[in-house]
Amino acid sequence: MNRKHIGNYDYLLIPMILIMGIVIGWPLIQTVIYSFTDAQLLEIQPAQSVGLQNFAKAFQNKGFLNSLRVSGVFAFFVVFSEVLLGTSVALLLNEPLKGVKIVRGLLILPWAVPTIVNAMMWRLIYNPEYGALNSLLYQWGFIEKYVSWLGSANTALGSIIIADVWKNFSLVAMTVLASLQSLPEQQIEAAKIDGANSWQCFFTITLPHILPAIEVATVMRIIEAIKVFDIIQVMTKGGPANKTRSGSIFIYQEAFTNSRIGSGSAYAIIMVALISILIIIYLKIVNRKER
Repeated sequence: MNRKHIGNYDYLLIPMILIMGIVIGWPLIQTVIYSFTDAQLLEIQPAQSVGLQNFAKAFQNKGFLNSLRVSGVFAFFVVFSEVLLGTSVALLLNEPLKGVKIVRGLLILPWAVPTIVNAMMWRLIYNPEYGALNSLLYQWGFIEKYVSWLGSANTALGSIIIADVWKNFSLVAMTVLASLQSLPEQQIEAAKIDGANSWQCFFTITLPHILPAIEVATVMRIIEAIKVFDIIQVMTKGGPANKTRSGSIFIYQEAFTNSRIGSGSAYAIIMVALISILIIIYLKIVNRKER
């Protein structure tokens, strides 16, 4: 089938374009419009234009800036841990080990668990009175008394990071494992015949082959980690003392809890812009290394 014949069916894309325009395009346009107004959630009076005032106030709002810092710290440790752990697990499961097929099937389970269920499960594990983690660490002698993991400003964010890594590292592992499965064994065998050891085979053949898969998984996880909302909302609601309040939670509170739709929309646009900039920088760095 030639390209000209395929072009006759381009009109079949129209329904999809219309649906995307309604579901994605229109809310996005409304958000941009609201960001230049003082719109209130339940305000009867029509919103007034305030120009760039909401954007100017955003960079003076210590709460918003702190929430961006929390999102950045969360994203860095989550993405780094998930990529490292996921790639390591994928390399291990690519070996011809006994029972490896069963383990591959079980690998999808953490990722398949809904985020809300995962958050509730880890809340029970971290419970300061009857949580499994406290009980285990106390019996092993690592702690002298039970710890409120989610109630302490020093441990709350780290506890959420562990919960998120447990759920999402398997996504990275499955992505990298799929790439490993397409690596021709003849390349590895030829390299070993030429005298290359295991590390040389990995860095010269295996790693370049799986690097595109790692890049895709990393970009996906950066986007999801920076805009994290659900797992933090369920586990701590941004507490204690706003130590786990991410940018998304701050925007939610600003727009819906405080009913300030205008400023909340401006904060959301700023966050989207920051995520886009980070992704562009990451891709440019990766592309430069490949060259």
